[in-house]
Amino acid sequence: MFKIIERRYLWFLISALVIVPGLVSIALFGIPRSIDFVGGSFFELAFAPDAAVSEVDLIQAFEDYGFDAPPQVVTATDPETGATRYQIRARAISSMAELQGIEQTDVKAGLYAALEERFGAFEELQFADVGPSVGRQVTQNAAIAVTLASIGILLYLTIMFRNVTHSFRFGVIAITAMLHDVVLVLGVASIMGHFFKWEVDALFLTALLTVIGFSVHDSIVVFDRIRENSGRMRGLPFERVVNHSVVQTLDRSINTQLTAVFTLMAIYIYSQGQLKTFLFWLIIGIISGTYSSIFNAAPLLVVWNNREWNTWFGRGKDAEAAIGA
Repeated sequence: MFKIIERRYLWFLISALVIVPGLVSIALFGIPRSIDFVGGSFFELAFAPDAAVSEVDLIQAFEDYGFDAPPQVVTATDPETGATRYQIRARAISSMAELQGIEQTDVKAGLYAALEERFGAFEELQFADVGPSVGRQVTQNAAIAVTLASIGILLYLTIMFRNVTHSFRFGVIAITAMLHDVVLVLGVASIMGHFFKWEVDALFLTALLTVIGFSVHDSIVVFDRIRENSGRMRGLPFERVVNHSVVQTLDRSINTQLTAVFTLMAIYIYSQGQLKTFLFWLIIGIISGTYSSIFNAAPLLVVWNNREWNTWFGRGKDAEAAIGA
């Protein structure tokens, strides 16, 4: 039989090695948020291959038109047409329109006319405008959604496992495993944002909530088997019961998640734009959720049951006798 629980500190170390770089990145660089969260206007414009335009020229053009802060410009080349695409993030047009007392469409039309006069004809591939107040509201709603999900999970598992000793622990550890996955995804988002200029948007939030669902579902599957075996294997050490339960659910957990991951990877290969990044977050989160439910959640139950933290800080080996306390 696989000795998964016996090697629990190895699994914890692996989790730490994966999560710590992301935490360092968050501390140093933060998490790059799109206009969905901070507000602003997003333009994706395609110019002709021979157009005399550069990132510096576009920044200057926006400032000349009246944007009081220089926009952020990212350049890409369309592999099919050879046209140069510019992704531009600037101050919200809606805010400028409000200050000038005119319609948003008039501000946008005037900007496009100035750009066309300066650089020639171009094509708008994408445009979005989010006011600062809306961006703040999205951020608040995201925090509320995660908080409510955590409270709901805690209550649900406490009630569901009420016939098991210390049922509250199942809920707390499920949330801990969930936070492991959330922090890992946020860390990867920070790293990708710093090196590849990715940003988190509303779709990222959707992916994060989906990952939370997958993570909790995986943990519940393992916990439910522990609950069943706790009654069937009375008298055996709790660590052995947990290890047996994890091994019993191992094939199901891995096969189920691999099916989802392979499907998402197939779609990822042929997708583009926001859908591609959305699928990337899902894949990372689902893999993390599978790992945390098997190698973190169940072992943490044993750590809590044995009160092993008493030995971490040198309080004596007698704490090991506290099994079941």
